[in-house]
Amino acid sequence: MDQAKRERLEAKGWKVGTVSEFLELTPQETTLIAIKLALSCNLKERRQKLMTQVELAEKIHSSQPRVAKAENGDASVSIELLIRAMLATGATPQEIGQIIAQAG
Repeated sequence: MDQAKRERLEAKGWKVGTVSEFLELTPQETTLIAIKLALSCNLKERRQKLMTQVELAEKIHSSQPRVAKAENGDASVSIELLIRAMLATGATPQEIGQIIAQAG
């Protein structure tokens, strides 16, 4: 948002801030969310090139709806499941580490 727009909104009584400020997230919570979203997006890209959600679900002993949730950044999906799914698509630990490092 440009500075002029911000000033106009604030002059009319609006409070302007980030999502993290609005939700009162700690820096650690914000980073964790960024990491999970980065893993989710990368998982979806990798999986679409290689297999269906059903095939991935079978590889990780999960369900297709769970894979869909993982790919869409659902908060109920653990980082462990995201990493297991990434590994099942052929990602190396180094690639997963790079995704995490770039997100944080």
